[in-house]
Amino acid sequence: MDELKLGPITLRNRLVLKGFEILDRRFEIKEILDEEVFTKLAPTHLGIFSCFGGITFFIFLMQIMTGLLLMIYYVPDTQSAHKSVVAITNDIPFGWAVRGLHFWGANLMVLTVMIHMGKIYFGGIYKAPREMNWVTGVALFLLTMGFSFTGYLLPWTQLSYWATVIATEAPGAMPVVGPLTKSLMLGGPDVSQVTLSRFFTLHVMVLPAATFGLLIAHFLQIRRQGISGPM
Repeated sequence: MDELKLGPITLRNRLVLKGFEILDRRFEIKEILDEEVFTKLAPTHLGIFSCFGGITFFIFLMQIMTGLLLMIYYVPDTQSAHKSVVAITNDIPFGWAVRGLHFWGANLMVLTVMIHMGKIYFGGIYKAPREMNWVTGVALFLLTMGFSFTGYLLPWTQLSYWATVIATEAPGAMPVVGPLTKSLMLGGPDVSQVTLSRFFTLHVMVLPAATFGLLIAHFLQIRRQGISGPM
């Protein structure tokens, strides 16, 4: 009886190993993992504040996963957006948990990225030859704020509606380019369906694509130059 139970598991394991061997022969996965992960030693000067970059990345991945789940039921329409959010929270199994993780994860991500940037700035780690790490990091921070700004409107509540109205008044007050900037953000003179569609597109397509591109550049620079301590 034990052999019958172990048989399919053993076969599955063999198939997984076989598949890994096929991929490894073509992409040298094992060699890359051995060199970049398993035998890569971390500097001894790292402390708890050195972990916030990795924590921010983990939260970002969680935001992507929970965001994809929310997109299954969310309707980006002024007549249905709030109703779909209420349905996710009250009617969909574990929808309240997914939405809660996404909401609180967004707030936590802003906090962790600010702590990470503060550690880099006050430690002087942004100096040459790592100045481009700082540039890409600042760009990632701006994208994080963009996620928060565009995502805040999506539930289409009174609070999110008027918060967007107030937030877009600031760039609209700039001389010369202010009215054009506000019109491009809102898609018109007021917050409307066009605004919701633009913010939804930015939130789920444009910003994630830009973030992944900058993250790749950010991580490649870190792997190339190593982790620096206070300067």
